[in-house]
Parts: sequence; C-alpha cells; structure tokens
Amino acid sequence: MKIVVPVKLVPDLVEELLIDESGTALDTTWLSLILSEFDDHAIEQAILLKERDGAQVTVVVPDVEGADDVLFTAAAKGADRLIRLVGPFEPTVNNHALARAFATVVRELQPDLVLTGVQAHSDLDGPVGPQLAGLLGLPYVGYVAGVRVQGDRCLVHKEHPGALLAEMEVALPAVLGIQAAEEPPRYVAFSKIRQAMKTAAIEEWPVDELDPSGGPAVRRLFQPEVGERATMLEGDVDEIATRLVGILEELGVLA
Repeated sequence: MKIVVPVKLVPDLVEELLIDESGTALDTTWLSLILSEFDDHAIEQAILLKERDGAQVTVVVPDVEGADDVLFTAAAKGADRLIRLVGPFEPTVNNHALARAFATVVRELQPDLVLTGVQAHSDLDGPVGPQLAGLLGLPYVGYVAGVRVQGDRCLVHKEHPGALLAEMEVALPAVLGIQAAEEPPRYVAFSKIRQAMKTAAIEEWPVDELDPSGGPAVRRLFQPEVGERATMLEGDVDEIATRLVGILEELGVLA
C-alpha cells in the first residue's frame, strides 16, 4: 500500500504577525512558519498505518522556509520518501494553487490513500483536501479520527457534533482529511532528526508555475479594531441581574 501525505506550513501564531505596506498580506520578512497541526496528525496516522498494515509513506511539502525540517522530522518518525516541491512558492500561497501542485505529484505517485490535515488556520479559500480530491476525481471524507484498511477499501471513523462518531466505508484510492490520528503525534528527539538528516534523501520535484485562480482576493487585512462597546456591571448578584434584564429590555430582546 502506498500513502501520500501532502502538508503545508502555516504562520506560527505564537509569534507576532505584522501586516505589510500593501495592507493586504502578512509581512513575510520575519514570518515564522510551522507545520499545520492537523497535517502533523495526518503524518502520524500514515505512520500508524505503516506500522500496523505495512505501507510506503511519502510526505510532500512546498519549498518554503522550514520545509526540510518538516521532511526530516517525518523521516525520523518513519516516513519512507520525502519530496519537496520546488517552485515560486510564497509563505501565503493559497490552497487552490497548493492543491493543483499536489495533484501533479499524486497523479505521478498513484497512491492508494492520500491523507491531509482536515484544515489549517491559514485556510482562506477552503481546505486543501477536498480541492485535491476534486482535482483527482477521488472520494473525500473529512474530520476523520481513525482509519482501518481492508483490502481495496478502508473503514474510517468520522466525528460529528455532539460527540457522535460515524463509521464509513470508502473505496480506495481516496483522500481523507484527518482531524485526529488514533494516537497523538509522536515526539522524536533532535538526535534522531539529525540522524535522519544524514541518512534520508529529499527529492526535488519542480513546479513550473502556480495557478491560484479560484482563490479569494484580499482587499484589506487589519488588526482587530478597539471599540468601547462593553458595559461592565458591578454590584451583587441581584443588582447585576436587575441591570442585565433592564439592558436586554432596552435592546428589545425581552418583551
């Protein structure tokens, strides 16, 4: 079985995000990128399937700052093949362009299963997974929290609101959006990552051009504006309750 895991890097929200002079994008001068949290779960799920059922796991990442670290870490966890897409990638490239670039690689590799993170906090134009599945003409199931492969099909556990869990059977090949791996993403020591740097090879696959069509056009990007719309209620419980009821009546919420 062959598994491909396309991943993306996203801005690290721990760092301060600055807006560039155009006012429509992030300033990438000091922008720190990290692996998307859900993509980390997708890698973990792929490694778990390899350990349980036997598989070749290929991790694919666009050529942005931090890409090699992501690939070598994946190798230290157990990934077999590492591919970096080399092309005119920017840290803020949209998911339409990413999906088209990933689709080219997936068509070439012909995997049985494609695992993506179900979403990322930088998704302005929808997650990569459904777009990739549409380009490939493959079935897609998102919000997956467990995968079992049975021959030419797989059983997936899909989470629904209200703590409901559904079991679905999907014909392979397929694309799955992983919300949570069956186990938390494993920790690998830096010494093991350094060892992977010496033994694992990163393949470079050229991407001549990126097609971002279909994505949104950002007209304005700005920090949340400070307002003075909050009313602080003071006093004991009865006084606060009385004042709150009065405010709701003034707003017409209570008759």
